[in-house]
Amino acid sequence: MKKQLQKGFTLIELMIVVAIIGILAAIALPAYQDYIARTQAAESVVLLDGAKVSIETAVADDATAFPADVAALGTDLGVKLAGTYGTLSAAAPNGAVGAGTVTYTFAATTNPQVAGQTVQYARTVDGNGIGDWACNATANGGSLPAKLAPKGCN
Repeated sequence: MKKQLQKGFTLIELMIVVAIIGILAAIALPAYQDYIARTQAAESVVLLDGAKVSIETAVADDATAFPADVAALGTDLGVKLAGTYGTLSAAAPNGAVGAGTVTYTFAATTNPQVAGQTVQYARTVDGNGIGDWACNATANGGSLPAKLAPKGCN
């Protein structure tokens, strides 16, 4: 009697492969979602940096006050107000000439971890009129989870 050779895979071998793929997917998908959220959070810094440069230039050139609102930021200083994942949603003077805050708000259509959250740049002015910027992503006006905060933001 001739012995038949096995052709293909047994059911148990296929089930093991499917289980391994499931385990890898369970680990990879959350990590990928965090990666996407951090990438989307990075856009806030790009738009806020553009606003920061324009405000610094305006304050240095004309000793002007901080923009009164977002409309003034866009029309008077030519700052890009909207990005792919959100918009500059607020700009407000704060006390001394040249001091104030600019806020970026993520759109509802972004990753659920960042949707509706904010990142804020705040400019303070010392007694000598010298301005300093701080990026607030997790506190003092920002609401992002710490693990998603862009580099240089607290």
